[in-house]
Amino acid sequence: MRNLRLVAAGLGGVAVLALTYGSTLPASAATARTTPAAVHAAASPSATSQLMARKIGKVDVITDSKGFTLYSFALDTSAKSNCNGSCARYWPPLTGPVTAGPGVTGKIGTIKRSDGSTQATYNGHPLYTYIGDSKPGQDAGNGLNLSGGVWHVVPVSAKAAAPAPSHSTSGGAGGY
Repeated sequence: MRNLRLVAAGLGGVAVLALTYGSTLPASAATARTTPAAVHAAASPSATSQLMARKIGKVDVITDSKGFTLYSFALDTSAKSNCNGSCARYWPPLTGPVTAGPGVTGKIGTIKRSDGSTQATYNGHPLYTYIGDSKPGQDAGNGLNLSGGVWHVVPVSAKAAAPAPSHSTSGGAGGY
């Protein structure tokens, strides 16, 4: 009976995700379970954590100290995160400060979030993990257009977010 209640609770969480995001929710997030790996970034580190360089596919990207891929959000600025509330539940901000591990060559910093917490940045981009990545080395959030903007993995040496194919159906010239 206890297992049946746990399954029902898990299905309720998927229903909330589906109601929140409707048809825009990627399959990887809809199937993500609340496991230690899925909530890896939700807990604040007790000490300064370290950014790591890791090859995922053919790209060297920045990960947190546990090996989870870090993302940037197209709507952010170098001084402000625009992912708060329900957005931050799916894209947990990486709390700062952080230090550079081997192979990490960019500029590391922090910003103050609207809730007063400190978020780590890399080359001026606030950093996030993604709950759809259930284990280290995954990049299921790369190129997703969710929460009003596109998400990208953070390349090791790039000054800007990595380009990804646009899934936008809006027209117009220039894009920005």
